[in-house]
Amino acid sequence: MSARIVYMGTPEFAVEPLRALHESEHEVVAVVTAPDNPAGRGRKPRPSAVKQAALELDLPVLQPEKLRDESFVQALKNLNADVFVVVAFRMLPKVVWTLPSKGTFNLHASLLPNYRGAAPIHWAVINGEKESGVTTFMIDEEIDTGNILLQEKTSIDPNETTGSLYNRLMHLGAPLVVKTVDGLMKGDIAPISQDESAEMKPAPKIFREHQYIDVKESAQAIHNHIRGLNPFPAPLLKLDHHGEQVEVKVADSAFIERKQYPKALLHWLDDALVISRMDGDVLIKEIQWPGKRKMSVRDFKNGFAEYAELKTV
Repeated sequence: MSARIVYMGTPEFAVEPLRALHESEHEVVAVVTAPDNPAGRGRKPRPSAVKQAALELDLPVLQPEKLRDESFVQALKNLNADVFVVVAFRMLPKVVWTLPSKGTFNLHASLLPNYRGAAPIHWAVINGEKESGVTTFMIDEEIDTGNILLQEKTSIDPNETTGSLYNRLMHLGAPLVVKTVDGLMKGDIAPISQDESAEMKPAPKIFREHQYIDVKESAQAIHNHIRGLNPFPAPLLKLDHHGEQVEVKVADSAFIERKQYPKALLHWLDDALVISRMDGDVLIKEIQWPGKRKMSVRDFKNGFAEYAELKTV
């Protein structure tokens, strides 16, 4: 049974589900996304990734400044949609999410109820989770608390970054969105309330204070932190260079288990900057000194020998 769909999303993560719905038997009657955002040196308006995809697919686009605006709500009513599909968009007011006959559902990049919030992928990696996934759930008046419709799981590799998990979950979520619309239209999905009895792990928005590496943590925790912020927004390591404090962006770390006491907290190898803790070593392979391009640690040492003497702050 074909559905009339209004799709709502903004970033790259929401593009693949839109394409999947467009290629399905269902009809995307409109796409709602954020207003164009000024960007670049010229501050020219830049369309969202979802808007660019919608235009390529020749789909109507709505870009409301305010979601409660009467003209916008009326435009949604006029579309006579069966279901609204939301992927990485703003929190919807009740006057919007209650409009379609089959309701409004969201695709979230975690296995709910864990990792409710703005940065579920980052925090799953930072916390060293071995499993993640995507969830579709019915929207209600709270954030990420609605009844679960469908879930799809995937394992997380010990060295996987947020970037690679982001890409995999994006492609994992696309067919799940289509499957969810299919089930809602056929009436064969039984929504399940989220389990509130267990202690849940949150996924708040990543701020700058979350980027700093705590060298007092275990090597495994430091490695998880680095890969959890790679490639965006990037982990930061505070270093001291002859009394001058600098913040260095780091990436591409590796964890090596060790069972003997380290000789030094911070030291250099031929091709790595090493943070040593009781449980092992964190080998940092890439570094970006303030004002310089990102480069391998080997190239950094060869080209900027004056910075070789460093210690942690």
